[in-house]
Amino acid sequence: MFPGLPGAGRRLLAALIVAVGTVSLISVASAAVPAAALDCGQLASPGAMQVLATMPAPRVIGLNGSVPIVTMESFARFLQAMGYPEASLRGPRDGALSMSGYTSSTTLAGIVAWHYEQSGLRPMLVGHSRGGMLVVRTLHELDGAFAESIPVYDPVADVELPRTTIIDPYTHVARPVVGLQVAFAAAIATGTWPRVLQGQWSMLSRLRRIPDATEAFTGFTIAWDPIAGNGGEVEVYAATGRAEVRNVLLPAATSHIGAPLVEQLAADPVTRQAIIDWRPGDSTPPLPTGASDNRNLLQAAELWFSIRKHWCVEGQRWQRVRGTS
Repeated sequence: MFPGLPGAGRRLLAALIVAVGTVSLISVASAAVPAAALDCGQLASPGAMQVLATMPAPRVIGLNGSVPIVTMESFARFLQAMGYPEASLRGPRDGALSMSGYTSSTTLAGIVAWHYEQSGLRPMLVGHSRGGMLVVRTLHELDGAFAESIPVYDPVADVELPRTTIIDPYTHVARPVVGLQVAFAAAIATGTWPRVLQGQWSMLSRLRRIPDATEAFTGFTIAWDPIAGNGGEVEVYAATGRAEVRNVLLPAATSHIGAPLVEQLAADPVTRQAIIDWRPGDSTPPLPTGASDNRNLLQAAELWFSIRKHWCVEGQRWQRVRGTS
């Protein structure tokens, strides 16, 4: 939407995005009591969503696969249609709705730090195929697996900054980029076989190990996915520490390439309501099968539940700390 903007135009776009976020932050104060009272795991009611809409929203970064025939833009448009603020979905430099899966994990970790320093909200990372590998690698970067220090990266100027610390927006004390945490992360259809083919040896032993650099993580695996190299038995993601990790096995009919295509589900009243009502767990009713297009319904419902929840958690955290400072 914003490619080819001159420097001044990019700066104006960034200013507008920051301004929208600032308005959201200010609005939290006007809804302090109901926002604080929200149960972040129970947000299906229209009233809860109205309150949530007044809260600041973390940056959600969608990371594309190796061959982005289908990008994560459809996923970003789905989130926007479900009510997530557009400004928190677009890149601050060019307004892009997704990012290359070939981005350096060091750069992405630096971008996470920059967003946290600017907004006080921990970003969320969702990647498809190679992009999912990048999500997990970035978590390990933040955990200090590859380097003792990581430079902050300014995504507006598209430049690495000459510092490896940020000023924590809550404590106002300098802290290193290494050790920071994202609010939520997810990997969709990310397999070990492509890591071998692409020579990503350092990730073979780490791909399914989730460090404490995220509060929560969901790994989506397609049963019998030849592109990812999955057979009948799937290697699950597991936490190395305290991170809350969930594994979701998608139907074998799920397309590896088409897995991010979910924006149509927000437009269909049947699938939209199913997504709103969805709660992970054994007691959750099955998703409906009567909609015109049910493709990728399970991952859409799972991701909306988690992103909506951590939007709430981050907003309440911001409110709680700022309200007592």
